[in-house]
Amino acid sequence: MNGKNEIVVSIVFLLLTNTIGVFKEMPFKIYSVFVLEAKHGFNKQTPGFFIKDQIKAFLVSNLISIPIVSAIVYIVKIGGPYFFIYLWGFVGVVSLLLITIYPVYIAPLFDKFRPLEDGPLRKSIEDLAAKLKFPLGQLFVVEGSKRSAHSNAYFTGLFGVKRIVLFDTLLMNKGLKDDSTLTEEEKGKGCSDAEVLAVLGHELGHWKLGHVTKNIIIMQVQLFLIFVVFSYLFTLSPLYEAVGFHDGTMPILVGFLVIVMYVLAPYNFVISIAMTILSRRFEYQADEFAQKLGYAEDLGNSLIKLHIDNLGFPVYDEWYSAWNHSHPTLLQRLERLKVEDKKEQ
Repeated sequence: MNGKNEIVVSIVFLLLTNTIGVFKEMPFKIYSVFVLEAKHGFNKQTPGFFIKDQIKAFLVSNLISIPIVSAIVYIVKIGGPYFFIYLWGFVGVVSLLLITIYPVYIAPLFDKFRPLEDGPLRKSIEDLAAKLKFPLGQLFVVEGSKRSAHSNAYFTGLFGVKRIVLFDTLLMNKGLKDDSTLTEEEKGKGCSDAEVLAVLGHELGHWKLGHVTKNIIIMQVQLFLIFVVFSYLFTLSPLYEAVGFHDGTMPILVGFLVIVMYVLAPYNFVISIAMTILSRRFEYQADEFAQKLGYAEDLGNSLIKLHIDNLGFPVYDEWYSAWNHSHPTLLQRLERLKVEDKKEQ
């Protein structure tokens, strides 16, 4: 199969698998959003909003993935015996580019962002960023309440200035000075300014302690190892015969998926456990960072409030949680905060 035909076949295969995947997962998504989430008061989506959201997600994901997959196939075809080096470089650059452009150009396609209004909270956040030398460029509130009652906060940006994003469901009265547009149920909900600052102290702790950079480095190392294994195995015909290609056809994309999903399954299992352990360690470190900023009590209060608002289950078996959860349980985090706070005193 020549390079041009290979790219066409890969695009068709990608579109087919993505389309089948959408229809396969749709009943579960509908049940999750309109039955489970709605039952517990979290779902805020109308059927029209949901359908439009799913269509946009499908179009955006394919518009991004089709050129990337085409380029990957092309690199494998022309790259020679060391194509995995060029492939690693290309995918690494693209992944960093997507991380950079997602919050600016892609996220606004799905949610509405507005600047956080001037006031004590904005001033306190700017002061905290300045204290930590965090290069804050923009401070936004995302109207997540149109989609769900769940709340969150995060920062984005790899190079230069960064932006902080707060879910309106996290803020008291959705961060609005004028609460006349809120329902009686919505009024008085959300975290206090001190609790929001504690949550941000935790999030900025991830930045200050280099957790984002470490995760990116780990991701790049994993990509390199995967591409090296792929370069050694993708020409073996049994891989393709195992999934129905008995005529000597060896589509690159199919070979890559077989190797990643099946051949590397033991590796993926071990890495998944290691990343869960690392993620939990990072969460404890970020909590400790916020505690050292003086937010131990407020962080504990915000964790409890968010856990209640999100109907989190309060008690898990320690080993079950360590195996399945990327974050320590609420009780584990509160206990650690108390221990660290006593050490400071």
